[in-house]
Amino acid sequence: MHEVAIIGSGPAGYTAGVYAGRANLKPILFEGLESGGQLMLTTDVENYPGFEDGIMGPELMQVFKKQAQRFGTEIKTETVDSIERIDDGFSLKTSKETYQFKTVILSTGASAKWLGVKGEKELQGYGVSACATCDGFFFKDLEVVVVGGGDSAMEEALFLTKFAKKVHVVHRRDSFRASKIMQDRVLNHEQINVLWNKEITEIKGDKKVSSVTIKNLIENTEEDMNIDGVFLAIGHTPNVSFLEGLLELDDKGYIKTGFTTDTSTSVPGIFAAGDVADSIYRQAITAAGTGCQAAIDAERWLDN
Repeated sequence: MHEVAIIGSGPAGYTAGVYAGRANLKPILFEGLESGGQLMLTTDVENYPGFEDGIMGPELMQVFKKQAQRFGTEIKTETVDSIERIDDGFSLKTSKETYQFKTVILSTGASAKWLGVKGEKELQGYGVSACATCDGFFFKDLEVVVVGGGDSAMEEALFLTKFAKKVHVVHRRDSFRASKIMQDRVLNHEQINVLWNKEITEIKGDKKVSSVTIKNLIENTEEDMNIDGVFLAIGHTPNVSFLEGLLELDDKGYIKTGFTTDTSTSVPGIFAAGDVADSIYRQAITAAGTGCQAAIDAERWLDN
């Protein structure tokens, strides 16, 4: 039986690997078939401390990965399909075999919901983003679109007014779902223009976003709009489907933590770090911080 399993890569998983490895727990990290998490879809990362000139998202994840390996984290390119409780630990079934661990750290992240339109995937990281806090800085004095109608979309639009000269909010209905106070802030902001009853059907650009095709859902017509960036704020889905009711989740589907320590879950011996337990911040730095906490919590849990 192994000491620590870390499920999921990205800043939280790799940081947990660094700390668990330095504690001589010989962690095994299951990175899945697509390692690195959301930062693999990000180009320039300028807000992670230690890189004054910025760094590419995939390059940053390689640095994280190598550091975890340096301290003895074994990395397996396998996807965990299920977790079961057994005597003195947990049984993890992966795409290749079954393992046993005394404790588990979950860092599977949350996946942004995408529109699924033409050009979106190709231009992710080149004008298409799901995080204004991460990428808004790159759109100084430019024109951007925010898609969504909830509080998250309102927050993204308002944040982007610090940089963009004009922010268009595209919403497929004639009213927002957001709280009244957030709606009022958006509707009364001179830099924000709301496009009601409309949706984006295509994102265009050669190497970076240059325009979007917008469909009028009332008149059933389409027109192109020159634009520099597209920010999606239609929600995130925490990657918890493989848990199958093992842990308590909050009303948004994220793993509940804070039962005995900040990263502890409803099942003793299982800890959660990063975006899979965070619906608020969703930043690389906060994910790395909770990865550190989870590893320390797991070490102390094993000691006790």
